[in-house]
Amino acid sequence: MNIEEILKRSKKIVITTHQSPDGDAIGSSLALFGYLVKKGFDVSVVVPDSFPKFLKWMEGTDNIHVYDYEQNVVEGLIFEADLIFSLDYNDLTRVGGVGVLIEKSTAYKAMIDHHLNPAAFADWMCSDTSSCSTAQLVYNFIEDFNDLDLIDNQIAEGIYCGIMTDSGSFRFPSVQAKTHLIAADLINRGLNHARVHELVHDVNTLPKLHLLGFALNEKLRVLPKLPVAVIAISSEELSRFSYKKGDTEGLVNYALSLEGVEMAAFIKEDDNKVKMSFRSKGDISVNEFSSQYFSGGGHKNAAGGVSFTSFEETVKLFESKIVEFLK
Repeated sequence: MNIEEILKRSKKIVITTHQSPDGDAIGSSLALFGYLVKKGFDVSVVVPDSFPKFLKWMEGTDNIHVYDYEQNVVEGLIFEADLIFSLDYNDLTRVGGVGVLIEKSTAYKAMIDHHLNPAAFADWMCSDTSSCSTAQLVYNFIEDFNDLDLIDNQIAEGIYCGIMTDSGSFRFPSVQAKTHLIAADLINRGLNHARVHELVHDVNTLPKLHLLGFALNEKLRVLPKLPVAVIAISSEELSRFSYKKGDTEGLVNYALSLEGVEMAAFIKEDDNKVKMSFRSKGDISVNEFSSQYFSGGGHKNAAGGVSFTSFEETVKLFESKIVEFLK
């Protein structure tokens, strides 16, 4: 059965996305939400945990249900859903407790995602690993229904935010000619693209900029005899700068920008775990590295991972395993 037939049979729809939602997760979810509401559906958006302040300007964020704070509400929405969309993730382990609810649900499950190696949990799947973002796939989804004229400013801002943030402002190799054509179409429809960029990237606080300076001045290292740069920050160091979620967004890209560096890692101590972001250039597959050693995944040149050993042990493990991997 195709997705059009499933939509016709669905009364209640829930859109879900991954833990630690980023610009693509929130942008694509709100864009799809806005589109489906215009089509007359009863739609809710669910996220596993909170998302950064620099994404809360988008229209519709006030209506997003956060599982960490509204477990009973989210459980009810998923239990009653006829159709559940999984956006910007390829495995139910990426959505924490929400994933358990989705697995138990009898609703039809539809995935729209661009990460490598999708798990087989969805009944319908739009998985395109060549796409720079899930937001681009949401645009394609609307286009496939011949509904581009339904794109209003709210939908356009969500799509553009997702594309912009996941493509590194259109500079990553995953950006296609179609990506620029989509951006052009959104601008022709009235999107103020400069406003989106400003609201995402130009809303720094003084503590956030001080943390950036600290990270680059005192924590950035290049590993001996390897084209690898690392920034590792402990929870104590984060608290010193009044850390808030999203304050370290993009730090790993500074490390990758160093001349001669082909891979970068950002390692951050979190509650009961250590989170890692990996970026690379060329043929170094950080997705393979992350999945092999740190229970992670993502894209060839951009991936994440997690460790449940101590912060210090994780840093040592990373440094030993990257030597092994690059051999």
